[in-house]
Amino acid sequence: MEAGKLMRNLDRRKVLSLGVALGLVGAADPAKAWAWASKDSVAGSGTGADPEYVWDSATDPLMVSLLQNGQVPAVNAAMAGWVNNGDALPSGLPAELAAHLRTVNKLPPWADPVKLARAADFNRRKDTYLFMLYGLGSGIMSTVIPREARSVYWSVGGADMKDRAAKTFTFGYDLSQLDAFKPTGQFVVTANKTRLVHGAVRHLLPQSPHWRAVTDQSVPISAADILVTFHSLGTFVRRRLLDWKVPMSAADQEAFLHSWQVALHLLGVPDEYIPKTWAAAEAQSAQVLTPILAPTPEGLDLAEVLLGLTAEIDLGVTRGFLNEFVRYVLSNEVGDWLKLPRDYAAAALVRTVWPAFILFREGLSPVMPGTFYMFDQFVRGLAMLFLNKGSSSTTTPITIPTGNRPAG
Repeated sequence: MEAGKLMRNLDRRKVLSLGVALGLVGAADPAKAWAWASKDSVAGSGTGADPEYVWDSATDPLMVSLLQNGQVPAVNAAMAGWVNNGDALPSGLPAELAAHLRTVNKLPPWADPVKLARAADFNRRKDTYLFMLYGLGSGIMSTVIPREARSVYWSVGGADMKDRAAKTFTFGYDLSQLDAFKPTGQFVVTANKTRLVHGAVRHLLPQSPHWRAVTDQSVPISAADILVTFHSLGTFVRRRLLDWKVPMSAADQEAFLHSWQVALHLLGVPDEYIPKTWAAAEAQSAQVLTPILAPTPEGLDLAEVLLGLTAEIDLGVTRGFLNEFVRYVLSNEVGDWLKLPRDYAAAALVRTVWPAFILFREGLSPVMPGTFYMFDQFVRGLAMLFLNKGSSSTTTPITIPTGNRPAG
């Protein structure tokens, strides 16, 4: 019994230390049940039900019907030209799907257009850091979120990670555009297509014996899982920007959060789970994200593929530089989990030049680092890499899957 207690204490200390390393405020006890207060949500109240057991009651039965009736290929063909928020719903959709989309393909009544406009401007002004953090921070962090890594790996998208990365990047790219939520933007449509994909995956993955052999879930992509992904993106990125002392006004930070609040709503997360403030988001992140981070065989494979994709194009840097930037952003502990070889010369370069790069770009220092252009080219190359395999500047098609990753 004493040995068990000691191990639990060691695990708890590990969680706390990793939370500090990742720049996340606090870290909850991994054994603690759902305790986040719904009064801190955009809804202001709720049932208190654990989002671990909440899925998407509006979308999931619809997707089961479409898959079982063999209608998904025709739906994908019909939705191929449905891109901009202001586009009319495509003709030829099954009646029940069209009715569903007419209900959900719009902003929530609490969406604030002023805040969304400010978020768009903030994304434009800080795109350099956002691309880096979404790509080499959040993207690689996803490989040490066990459920996410296993679900991605064993879904059909896991067999073509270049395409999967392009679609994932499209979500963040569309969210970051100046007109993301306007009729000329694409994010509302992107979010709704992603919601349909999630509904399909919830039906398909439980049919995979490979996924069932490694998961602790009966159904993937719960509301809690989507919140975890949000915290690995929005909450983590904001915390890192603060750590790097990137200038951000309180209004900018509030607007950035608001864009993610609307995004979560569009993905089907009930409003009672969407944090109202950054303090509430940090508290939720400490409970749902930090305690669960761990390596998995699937995650190691995905991380290697993602870093290999980055190395495919000439970014003017070495693989050692990529590995060390991941360690710099996510911690050496995560780097060790992913078995990233050390390159101490590159580590010294990243840790000394990146802060100077930020100061110069923000106009806080007149001294341009000697390697400024290398870093700048690296950021630009990374941004374009995942946008439709680096070949398109418009959109990446998001299609509903009809199967899982093939065996072998």
